[in-house]
This record gives sequence, structure tokens and C-alpha cells, in this order.
Amino acid sequence: MRPGLRLPRLLTLWLVLALLATTTTSCSSGEGDGTTLDVLASSELADMKPLLDDLRRDTGVTLRMDYRGTVDASNGLTPGRYHHDLAWLSSDRWFQLKLKGAGGRVELPLSQRTMFSPVVIGMKRSVADRLRRGTKDGQISWADVADAAAAGSLRFAMADPRRTNSGLAALVGVATAAAGTGKALRLEDVSCDRLRGFFAGQALTEGSTTALADTFVRRQGELDALITYESSLLSLNAGGRLGEPLEVVYPKDGMVLSDYPLLLLDPAKRAAYDKVVAWLRSDPAQKKIMERTLRRPLDTSVPRDSRLRHPVGNALYFPDRQEVVDRLLADYGGAGKAKPARVMFLLDFSGSMKGGRMAELRATFDGLGGADDSRSGKFVRFYQGETLTVLRFGSRVLDQRSVTYHGQRDLDVLRSFIASGDVDGATAVWSALDAAYDKVAGMVREDPGRPVSILLMTDGENNAGMGLDAFVRRYQARPGPVRAVRTFTVRYGEAGTAELDRAARTTGGRMVDATTGSLLDAFKETRGCVH
Repeated sequence: MRPGLRLPRLLTLWLVLALLATTTTSCSSGEGDGTTLDVLASSELADMKPLLDDLRRDTGVTLRMDYRGTVDASNGLTPGRYHHDLAWLSSDRWFQLKLKGAGGRVELPLSQRTMFSPVVIGMKRSVADRLRRGTKDGQISWADVADAAAAGSLRFAMADPRRTNSGLAALVGVATAAAGTGKALRLEDVSCDRLRGFFAGQALTEGSTTALADTFVRRQGELDALITYESSLLSLNAGGRLGEPLEVVYPKDGMVLSDYPLLLLDPAKRAAYDKVVAWLRSDPAQKKIMERTLRRPLDTSVPRDSRLRHPVGNALYFPDRQEVVDRLLADYGGAGKAKPARVMFLLDFSGSMKGGRMAELRATFDGLGGADDSRSGKFVRFYQGETLTVLRFGSRVLDQRSVTYHGQRDLDVLRSFIASGDVDGATAVWSALDAAYDKVAGMVREDPGRPVSILLMTDGENNAGMGLDAFVRRYQARPGPVRAVRTFTVRYGEAGTAELDRAARTTGGRMVDATTGSLLDAFKETRGCVH
């Protein structure tokens, strides 16, 4: 062979081998396209990092994650001004409501579910056993949790619903259970805050689901339960950081599911997005997701981990109106930041209340003290820290008693007060209400940040003292903070409708009619209608 021919042949051979190597690499792995996508992600998806390395190796697409709380992330998504290529949220329901509120002018980005996990309750075994013993069928409900929290026998941790999806899903779940309609919450279902008893038991909150779990671990000795994703609870149980594993409780009255949708924000990245979605939804990836994060795979044909075989049960609807969620969050903020409420019960002890009517009144207070084991009763019972003031009136205010509820002894004091004492001959309804507002004025001055309401119950017409017109004039002359205290009137027995309705509406409250139902149901209807 002539020396002059050797170099070109070697060069040609090298070029062929290099081309083959490049082609082989390109076909066997997606790394060749080197695509990087910026992703706005829910903070709890940080546990997907090992899988994202597999995703990059198999598809060539790198996901550069920007972690935030889900609600914070959703609030940061403004159509036309997206700063990321994709969004990967635990739920996009909040974002959908935002777009719906824009009047249909903006289309929701392409979205594909990737996995799911219900928001449930992790309880210490002894606490779960105690709650189960109090049920008829051995199944724990949100109502049972609310009852125990109000009574002071359950202290739980839950992430802030104003920032996190797990907290918002829990709030929607318990509020839907309290409404009892079985449908998506409507504004009228949250017209009164009936979750104050439930939130009396919240002893820990955080701005992210991950931080909540970490803080729960540090404070587990003083807490009874953790409300969060099923996957987070199972991971905690498997992680060896708990003194005792938490029992995962699936509330029988339902729970909200998170389905971790991946949203395409930049249509120009559609090809890479499709690769990522196809990989995440493939059976091998779904199996890896289940094994590494303990979230449930989308495909029911993927064999379940033994810890994920419990049926999810009743999946609750998310509200379809922004104002409903806004009201829930506003009530949560009030329950979380304001002091426990003061409720003044102005009760008719005139002669017509003798006998069966007085017995029903006393039974009503027993029911509000925890004896009513109905779903609604468990949500609206007296709760820890709530101050209850009873004024008995006839021809005048006869006497009063106040207790701040911290346990059975306080309820016994209140029951004893209502059970004792004689009735009076006349019925001075409006003089009694005017005297109640005198007392309210002092309460507002002493503790201006504390919500106050008045419940007036009478079974007859006003026949002593000032008339309604005089009361209204005096009420309207009071300072603004005192006028802000609403009165809810309960019509009982032969009491007239017109004056009771007018008085309630004048103060911003409303009248409830107990002549067509029980006195207990009428009192329950007013619970939580404070501000």
C-alpha cells in the first residue's frame, strides 16, 4: 500500500464511525436534543427529583424546577405574562377559577394529569380508636374530627389554605362535609362560619406541606393528628422519624383529590411537553412514581403498593365559583387570627316559657354542649375558648352568667344556670335587647378584636318596657363598633314575625323561625354568623 493513500482512508473510516456513534446515541437516548424547560412547581414535588434524572436520560428533556406553595404558584400565573414554560401543580383548580373569573377571555393552558393523592388525616392510633368508639359504624368523619377539636380532645396540624393546596383541599373537604349537600359548595353554604369549632383544634400550621411535615415531626409529642396528602403521611411512616406511625384515616364524608396536572404555558414548547407527559404517564414511570413518592398511579392496571390499596371513597367536588373559595379563606383567616367569639344568649324567661318550652330550651343547650351527635350538631357545638353569656329576661333583665368554655365543668355551670331560677310575669323584649347592647358596648371597648354576636329567643309579644321603635333609635345612636354587633332573633311559640324580623335586619342579622322545627335546629342555624 502506498503511504499517500493511508491518511484519506483512515480519515474516511473515522468519519463513518463518528457518524454511527452519533446516530446510535441519538436513537438510544433523548439526551441529544438538550431541551431545558423552566417549570413552576408545587413545593411538595421536590420528592420527584430522582425521577426527573430518569426523565432527562430517557427523553433528553431537563426540567428546571422553581418550587412554591401551590396557591402562591397559581396566583403567580398571569396569562400573557408567564415566566415559565410549564407549571406542575398539585392541583390547577385554583388557577382554573382565576381564569374563569376573567370572563372567559383567556383559555386554560393544555393540562394533563400525572398521578393523584387524596388529602386525608393521619392520627395517632389511640386517638383514632377513641373517635371510632364514638361512631355508630366505626368510620371516622370530618364531623367527628370537628367535634373532638371543639371539645379540646384533638390537636391537629394543617398547612395554610391561603398558600398551599393540601390546606385548601382540607378546608374545602371539611366545609363540604359541614354543608352536607353532597355537592360543590355554594355561597349560601358558607354564609356562616361553622368551622370555628374545627379550627379550635388547629395547633400548627405552615406555609408549605413539606415544612408542615418537618415541624410536625419536631412537635409530634404535643399533637394528635396531621391533615395532609396520603403520600406525605405514608412517607412519614416509612421514614423512621415518628415515635409511632400515624393511622391514615379516610373521612367517610369524603375528601378532595389532587391529580398533579402538568400545564403547557409556552405553546412553542409543545413537542418537549408531549415527550414529558408521555414519559410520566407511561406504565414504567407510573410504577416508579408510586414506589418512590407513594402517590397513586393514574392507570388502575398498575399493581398497587400494599399501602395504597385502601379505596379512596367519596371524592368531593371543588367549588366552581371564586367567591365561594374567597369566603372560605376569609373565614379561615378570621378563625385563625381572631380571638374565639363571644356569644350572648338573650333568653325569654317569662311565664309562658314554663313547662315543656323551658325543658326544650334546656335540652337545646345540652345539644350545643355536645349531646347532639348529628353531623350538623358536631360542627356547630360550643368550642374551646368561646365565651358564652346568658341573660335571662322577663319584665326586665333578671340575671346573667358568663363562662369561657374549656371543659365539661364550664358547660355544667351554664346548664345549672339555665335550669335554675323562676320565670317572670311580663315580656320586655326590646328593653332586654337594649340592655344587652349596653353590655356589648363594654365588651367591645375592653376587647375590640373579638367577634361578638347576640341571639335573642322569645316565645311571645313584647308587653313591657320600651317599644321596638325606641330600641331602634337607641341602637342607631350607638358607636359604630357596637352597631357592628349583629342580633339573630329566634321566633318561638306565639312570638310575632314582623318585629323580630325588623330588629334582626336593623342590626345586620336575621330571624330564624323555630315554630316549624325544633328550637335546637333554630339555634344551630345561627351558629358561626358572627361577622
